[in-house]
Amino acid sequence: MASRALLARGSNNAPLRICRQCLLLRHAARASQSRSIATRVLQKRAAAEKAWNEKAQLIKYGKAPHPWDILKERGYVKDIAGTDQQIAELMRTKRIGAYVGIDPTAPSLHVGHLVPLMALYWMYVHGYRAHAVIGGATAKIGDPTDRLQSREPMTRATVATNITKTHYQLKRLWANVDNQARRFGYEKEWAWERALFNNSMWYNNTPFIEVVQRLFKGLRLGPLLSRETVKRRMTEGDGMSLDEFVYPLLQAWDWWHMFSSPKQIQMQIGGSDQYGNIISGIEAIKYMRNHEPNPNRRKSDDLFNTPVGFTVPLLTDSSGAKFGKSAGNAVWLDQFMTSTFDLYAYFMRRPDADVENLLKLFTFLPLERIKEIMEEQNRDSSKRPAQHALAFEVVALVHGVAEATATQAQHRGLYSRREDAPQELRIVPNELHAKDVNMASAFRVDIQLPESCVMHNSIASILYAAGLAPSKTEANRLTKQQGAYIGGAPGQPSASNKGMSYGDLTFTPVKTWFPEDTKNFLIDGKLLILRRGKHFIRVVEMVSDEEWEASGKTYPGEPYKGEMRQLRQALKDAAGGRDLGFKASELQAILSEQSTIDFHKRLEEDKSGEKRQLTFLERRRLGRKTNAQHKTPIDRYLANKPAKEAAARKLLQARRRGEIPEISGD
Repeated sequence: MASRALLARGSNNAPLRICRQCLLLRHAARASQSRSIATRVLQKRAAAEKAWNEKAQLIKYGKAPHPWDILKERGYVKDIAGTDQQIAELMRTKRIGAYVGIDPTAPSLHVGHLVPLMALYWMYVHGYRAHAVIGGATAKIGDPTDRLQSREPMTRATVATNITKTHYQLKRLWANVDNQARRFGYEKEWAWERALFNNSMWYNNTPFIEVVQRLFKGLRLGPLLSRETVKRRMTEGDGMSLDEFVYPLLQAWDWWHMFSSPKQIQMQIGGSDQYGNIISGIEAIKYMRNHEPNPNRRKSDDLFNTPVGFTVPLLTDSSGAKFGKSAGNAVWLDQFMTSTFDLYAYFMRRPDADVENLLKLFTFLPLERIKEIMEEQNRDSSKRPAQHALAFEVVALVHGVAEATATQAQHRGLYSRREDAPQELRIVPNELHAKDVNMASAFRVDIQLPESCVMHNSIASILYAAGLAPSKTEANRLTKQQGAYIGGAPGQPSASNKGMSYGDLTFTPVKTWFPEDTKNFLIDGKLLILRRGKHFIRVVEMVSDEEWEASGKTYPGEPYKGEMRQLRQALKDAAGGRDLGFKASELQAILSEQSTIDFHKRLEEDKSGEKRQLTFLERRRLGRKTNAQHKTPIDRYLANKPAKEAAARKLLQARRRGEIPEISGD
């Protein structure tokens, strides 16, 4: 090989030759070089490093609390992979990266996922790099830990649905964590870092032979066969397939990929059943670290380059049932699967003996405040102040403070209970604002549409039918301005788009295309993923026209359903019997504003339970310095049309007061 690597020239004009392995090493060395960084960024990094070192000294001499001690005090640490002293020193001296992995084997997260996530969130608010990883690739196999039977295989459509819903749930959780941090006095610093990954990102671009060569070569069968999960499956269960057998190795490769990247994610946080997988991951990372073929990427064997991890405790209720289960069903974080009322009620039912521990695990409340709450609880447990505090903080974390306030008011008896089904935001408002992340939680992700709508209409009509635009006109504008997205292969034209890779979640801007091109974006021939803005997502399941007709459902723009006729008649009644000749665009504007009434009505109910005056803002006359985004649909389409505007506002005021039912095609 050495002789082949020498540069050779047979003559003055002979081409320059170099062996392939040397070429790859040279290319890797170049790729590992950092790109140019602005001076200001370098200055910020230096300032952040200086502040971290100063904080480390304060911790060393007991003048500041140690984040590792905080995690232990609050009860997050069960089993440690590494040593206690090792992790404490590592967290004191280095801004390490940590991650929690979640396989999307269900269409929603449940409250059991919050325990390892809360440990990660606490590290985040103390300045560590925090990452959540969705197992888009590993979910195709499923973690066999503590299972005696193999999991039922999931279809591509199911995997895509679960990945999409989990992804956007985690995004909303991160946004709410930032809000919670501000509530409790944690001022966000420049160096705070959080990210959301899907392991399909690297598995879809990693040759299988590389995983075998780098990872499998350093592991022995003896330790793998001696794992308790393997022995139980072989003796008590239905045996173990090879894909389940190597699952811990794939999880180890996830960790290695992030550990060896510039982010250097050094810590894994897992559920109580993940200790064996974490240990396997640490052994695999140490082997690959010590046998890195590229000298430019090889890390030294010291504390700063040692992987560590810990597991959180398994929570059970007083009956011994796994925490997060209710009558055999998980308590979901999707409000359309477990309503906010029922989520609040679940935590209200926690016994007094458990509630203090749960306050430490599920909230950002300081320990001093928890102590005060428990003293109040001990004085008079009939009012259940501890349960109310716990339930409020969990709902605030999952669904936002506004929803938690409204739900707490219901449970305190100030309002009658709402229906179990949450109020749904059916159509995305035209103007999207920074608070959209909370509004998006009222926007159902998974819906159905008939085949005739999906396969025989323009993409603008599909966006309108899915509620991602208040009118076809607005939907056409979105397609022209590339303001909407569809799940598919980025950069490929619609006529030849190959769709998303299996287990991945990628989007490409929606453009005008022929109806027959829509089939290229279907997953399993029946699933379409659409998005508007950052937070509003629709997973559209295409059903047969017969099934749709039997369901009795309708969608915006559905032919012959009479929605427009109903609205025209209601407006005629509001105008004293006069037909004001509303145009289609004006009617769609009124429907768009109607769709947000129920959602905003809840937000406008204050904590005392008294309803504020509910009136429409006066129409804003836009001057040169007025932000056009403040225009409502009524402003936009009925400006300078006083008779039409008066009728529309009268109708919507009556709807807001609940005097008339919602105008729909049902």
